[in-house]
Amino acid sequence: MYSFEKELLDKGHLYIAGCDEVGRGPLAGPVVAAAVILNPDIIIEGLDDSKKLTEKKRNALDIQIKENALAYKIVYIYPKEIDKINIYQASKKAMIEAIKGLNPLPSFVLSDAMPLKELGIPFESIIKGDSKSATIAAASIIAKVERDNYMVKMSKKYPEYGFEKHKGYPTKQHVAALNKYGVLDIHRTTYKPVADVINKQFKLEI
Repeated sequence: MYSFEKELLDKGHLYIAGCDEVGRGPLAGPVVAAAVILNPDIIIEGLDDSKKLTEKKRNALDIQIKENALAYKIVYIYPKEIDKINIYQASKKAMIEAIKGLNPLPSFVLSDAMPLKELGIPFESIIKGDSKSATIAAASIIAKVERDNYMVKMSKKYPEYGFEKHKGYPTKQHVAALNKYGVLDIHRTTYKPVADVINKQFKLEI
């Protein structure tokens, strides 16, 4: 997991950032990106793609990463902007803002599958990077924990939607709640299941 980082350290890069985002697929809630610069002197055991880890393991690693990182930054892009600029652009924007928010700024960036030419910092886009690079895995973990916690908060505000279970993803339970209770301000109106409910509502009103 540390081979990309080791190679870059050997080339003289002191501050290597990993960047990833979470939440492209959900019908509700923000897309969340995180950028992390790990301390090269501290090896964190068990880093992996956040989706492969249990919630308990993710939460434990989230604390460890934040305590030991040289820097980290988390950025939200909310549904209204996702609908305006599309999810791909929203994901890219969140990642760039997260990287630019790091102090110190990195001299090299490892990103999970996202080309970041606009950044103006040397980068490598790695397919399935969260399974191959410790720094990207760390970013994926803190982004996932952050977003999950946000959706649990939303579940208290909107208990009938079950956000604490599905975190806004298009599960049967979520789509059923959407059809029964309607579209919330945290839903992404350009996503088909949400757009279908809006169109159905519109036809009923005509």
